[in-house]
Amino acid sequence: MRIATMATGGIGGYLAVKLTEAGHEVATIARGAHLEAIRQNGLTLHSPDGRVTVQPWQATDTPAEVGPVEAVIFGVKGDALPQAARACLPMLGPDTVVVPFLNGVEAAERLLEILPEGNVANGMASVSTTIAEPGVIRQTGTFANFTFAERDNRPSARIAALRAALAGAGVDAPVPKDIDRAVWTKFVLFSAMSGVTAAGRCTIGDILAHPPLGALFRQVLTETAAIGRTLGVALPTDAEEKAWQIAKTLPPAMRASTAVDVEHGRPLEIEWVSGAAVRLAERAGVLAPANKALYALLLPHKDGRRD
Repeated sequence: MRIATMATGGIGGYLAVKLTEAGHEVATIARGAHLEAIRQNGLTLHSPDGRVTVQPWQATDTPAEVGPVEAVIFGVKGDALPQAARACLPMLGPDTVVVPFLNGVEAAERLLEILPEGNVANGMASVSTTIAEPGVIRQTGTFANFTFAERDNRPSARIAALRAALAGAGVDAPVPKDIDRAVWTKFVLFSAMSGVTAAGRCTIGDILAHPPLGALFRQVLTETAAIGRTLGVALPTDAEEKAWQIAKTLPPAMRASTAVDVEHGRPLEIEWVSGAAVRLAERAGVLAPANKALYALLLPHKDGRRD
């Protein structure tokens, strides 16, 4: 397949290496020092399986140079979505599928404001990756799966082709029965992980060790699940409890990327996590006081360190 990664950060870079290694033509959209490193040295993935370096089909900051592709792996920070979506337009043909792998539950809806409806699918990623240095992607942990589908869950040849490409590259790409439920199931857990570990400057181990923090975490799970159900998402009745049980199995040192960004003074994606929970609660007409408090606590750090 001919595939583009927009952009080539942790998620896009991980998949770009896997797909290129499997023989697919991958155009990596990047910029700055990261782009120059890919051009000069290739794109490297450090994972528990070892170190792999590939030379992508293209490495560019100008999507118009790529032209139409069969699929776009869309994985950018939430605030970067509008600009990145507009940049995708030269890479879209009538059957190109754009699969968003962003935090939160609003990515597909937001893409529809910019891209043709027929190009937009929906998806979610469960993987821990980051740009370790220009041209180098690092994966921590062994879990990595990518769930995606057409927005109405109908089978399609283009989704099947991309899923087959990922499977052939050794990437777990399960078939969801309901993509909205899958995206929201992740959001239930991530809203709590992101909000509590960032606002509390803590880890999952701290949350499990301190009952008041654990109670806050569980309240966020309950609120977010209630928001989804009120908006019509078919979440299981035990979604909150399952999320809590998953949290209890996570490595004690684990925390959300939001918490890491706070520590390093980087801009935060809170508008698309805690902020989204607050907005969607208002839309649904339900209360979400824990999410609202976490959003307020993180808001002063939204734009990163000001020094």
